[in-house]
Amino acid sequence: MTRRLGVYPGSFNPPTIGHLAIARAALHQRGLDRVDLMVSRVALGKELVDRPAFDDRIAVLEASVADIDGLEVAVTDHQLLADIARGYDVVVMGADKWAQVLDPAFYGHSEQSRDQAVDALSQLELAIAPRPPFEVPSGAELFVDAELGPVSSSGARQGRPDWMTAAARAFDEATGAWSDPDLSGRP
Repeated sequence: MTRRLGVYPGSFNPPTIGHLAIARAALHQRGLDRVDLMVSRVALGKELVDRPAFDDRIAVLEASVADIDGLEVAVTDHQLLADIARGYDVVVMGADKWAQVLDPAFYGHSEQSRDQAVDALSQLELAIAPRPPFEVPSGAELFVDAELGPVSSSGARQGRPDWMTAAARAFDEATGAWSDPDLSGRP
């Protein structure tokens, strides 16, 4: 029997309750056997992220999904979604990420490169969580609780620790990784 696999690329810095809801929705709504939350060693557009340390971010993400059947964490050196998604059946993302996929700025302002990436992704099934005001292509929408729409890693870092996963919140309380730069880096 062929296994159906999904990939959910992101920096997950920090992982949020929204990320987990989207991953679970993709798992169940797309009939997947597994969804890999895929983290790039150097995320596109986030090359200067150094806090918390990469290994700590991976450990927190692994702890966040440890008790959820069908969710795994994986690491890649790829940056473009088309490269990251190669070998998967479904690519999972938010509508804001889909808008970035369509933006030539993420391809060195090359519309040709963008079109090649979009063509590669069109060979896969898309599972896209709504995030107003961004559009979701017809047939690609994931159904996720609308209350989770505003949840983001940026918001969690800017004073909404309740949006973090329990593991991320515990790590942040112990280290200040996302909320307190004076504590961050403390052993």
